[in-house]
Amino acid sequence: MTTSDSPAHSPPEGFSWRHIVRYDLPASLVVFLIAVPLSLGIAAASGAPLIAGLVAAVVGGIVAGALGGSPLQVSGPAAGLTVVVAGLVAQFGWAGTAAITCAAGLLQILLGVTKIGRLALSLSPAVVHGMLAGIGVTIAFQQLHVVLGGRAQSSLIANVAGLPGQLMTHHPGSVLIGILTVLILLLWPKLPKAKMIPAPLVAVVTVTALAAAFAIDVTRVDLPDAPLQELIFPVMPEGTPMEIVTAVLTVALVASVESLLSAVAVDKLHRGKRSNLDRELVGQGVANAVSGALGGMPVTGVIVRSSTNVAAGARTRASSIMHGVWIAVFVLAAGAMLELIPMAALAGVLLVTGLRLVQLAHIRTLRRHDELLVYVVTAAGVAVLGLAEGVLVGLALALARVLLRLARATVTAIEQDGVWTVRIHGTLVFLGVSSLVRTLRTIPVGTAVRIELQVDHLDHAAYEAIEDWRRGHLARGGSVELNRAAFRAALHSDAGRARWLHPWQQQGQLVLEPDQRASMLDGIREFEATADSIRPMMAKLAAEGQRPMQLFITCADSRIVPNMITTTGPGDQFCVRNVGNLVPPYGSTSKSVAATIEYAVEVLGVASIVVCGHSHCGATVAALDGVPDEGSALKHWLRHLEASVRRSAGAPDIVDPVTGVKLSAADKLSVTNVAVQLENLRSFDFVQQAEKEGRLELVGLWFDIGAAAARLVLEREPYLVRADEELATAGR
Repeated sequence: MTTSDSPAHSPPEGFSWRHIVRYDLPASLVVFLIAVPLSLGIAAASGAPLIAGLVAAVVGGIVAGALGGSPLQVSGPAAGLTVVVAGLVAQFGWAGTAAITCAAGLLQILLGVTKIGRLALSLSPAVVHGMLAGIGVTIAFQQLHVVLGGRAQSSLIANVAGLPGQLMTHHPGSVLIGILTVLILLLWPKLPKAKMIPAPLVAVVTVTALAAAFAIDVTRVDLPDAPLQELIFPVMPEGTPMEIVTAVLTVALVASVESLLSAVAVDKLHRGKRSNLDRELVGQGVANAVSGALGGMPVTGVIVRSSTNVAAGARTRASSIMHGVWIAVFVLAAGAMLELIPMAALAGVLLVTGLRLVQLAHIRTLRRHDELLVYVVTAAGVAVLGLAEGVLVGLALALARVLLRLARATVTAIEQDGVWTVRIHGTLVFLGVSSLVRTLRTIPVGTAVRIELQVDHLDHAAYEAIEDWRRGHLARGGSVELNRAAFRAALHSDAGRARWLHPWQQQGQLVLEPDQRASMLDGIREFEATADSIRPMMAKLAAEGQRPMQLFITCADSRIVPNMITTTGPGDQFCVRNVGNLVPPYGSTSKSVAATIEYAVEVLGVASIVVCGHSHCGATVAALDGVPDEGSALKHWLRHLEASVRRSAGAPDIVDPVTGVKLSAADKLSVTNVAVQLENLRSFDFVQQAEKEGRLELVGLWFDIGAAAARLVLEREPYLVRADEELATAGR
């Protein structure tokens, strides 16, 4: 598999010095420049020694970066804990607060070991994106004050209220530095090949040099003169056991929630490996234990630094680790160099970073899915109330909407040509039974009735209500037509499968009953009856044309459903299907697949081409066993498999990376065939060129039908790896 050169989209799967030097090193410098003033400012706002903020930044970068489960997350002191820490300092003093931080870290380790972290994956995307937007707006207004030469206030309301006065008393030098920084950030990426050097690093270095050269009078970074002499080590806090336990729980829970939310949010900013949240919680716990022991502040994953890290091009956890090293080295040995940097330059970087957290694409998507209200409320809550409070408000609203949907079902009864049609939409549970029964009782006795179930779920109370009415109606001389299989599936929360995958599976039976064989027209009618929710999207696709992100080349096997495997929908995927998922190489007499590839790459501009093989493939079995009829079209087509047969024969056994089971000869051929087809794709010059320029990614995939699981296919041994695995070595 090859990877794109776009750093914010697809981090590499393994260790590479080239990637570290090219991407992680400059990104770490950018984050380092951002982290120093943020750490000092948070320490000052919390009433902690300034060195405590720097200690937390160093430990968060190195320890949490090395041990955590979110490779691109950057940890350190966070603004979300400012109020909590300030209260602890006032109650226990700094030495006692450091001890509480250490104990909170140990508790976080326990939470991570007990697999609590993965619960964060249950968060609604609307809540996560709303949290990011709220943080982004807050950061933007805070840093706008600094760009104008003032000081950021503690809350969004205070920053908005103070903005008119700040505009009237702005500092010209700071405004000039801030504007130059923002312009460089916006224009630098548009220059040819400029992305090799991150825009934030260019902006900070350039405006710092200009400020020094022209002696511009601006506020600059201010560091402690003797940082190590200000260290205060932990002592047992003085207070009642309940007060101490409450303090430890508060720090541990708030820090954990903030770190996990940040990790989930960072995952949405790139297309690389997803976070292991349990490991992240353990890493954060170790970092807090170490930071507290050294007299540092509590450590959390920080979305500001993390989003800056991704935007600056980071590819691996090396960026976070190096940023911690830079803080330690420069604060101890080269603090004078850092003190040349204007605060307005750093504020300009944060201003742009904050605004980029509010993404119009997310707003449009959430609006289509009727989740915009949750997004707006979460964003407003985070911006006005704080991170934890805003997320809780968003979660409460999302939960309330789910409960409302569970209690809401639409039941209609319409008579046409002597037949009554009862349509039941939505989720039908006991709360909607009374409405259901009232509607059913309006149907005259002795009539013919057709019941159309289009529900996500119905509970036993609703099932009993429909069944009791059906029996009564039949006893009074009427008739009732009801899809019994769909009825049972809905009762077992499987209505979605019954609707969209019917008729190829009914209650686990793969063989259709005789009365089900003519069900295609029924399926079409059911689709049209439920298509209202997607008609606006389809109309938009029809008007704007197709812009798929990938070309998916797979087998014609009826058991393979590409949209189901990749969780894609209309307009997302350009698809080619043939026997054996073959790509005849350039120069072959078979032009159909070649024409499709050319159209996908040159006209549609797809970002990736996926070749997907599968287990139990009839084509590979036929290639190994032979096709008797020498003149058949199938025999001629399977000649394109001969190179794969030779490759498979010379390859070692292939073992499933999850189950540890050795693949059969046919399945082994299916896997190696995917690797060969990826090579065949590169026989086309336009594919090679697009891949070289970073516009195109080639991906090998193998789907195990029996396990309903996908594996990535490499073009070398071991050939088959987990789809979510981070390889120890990468690259072709």
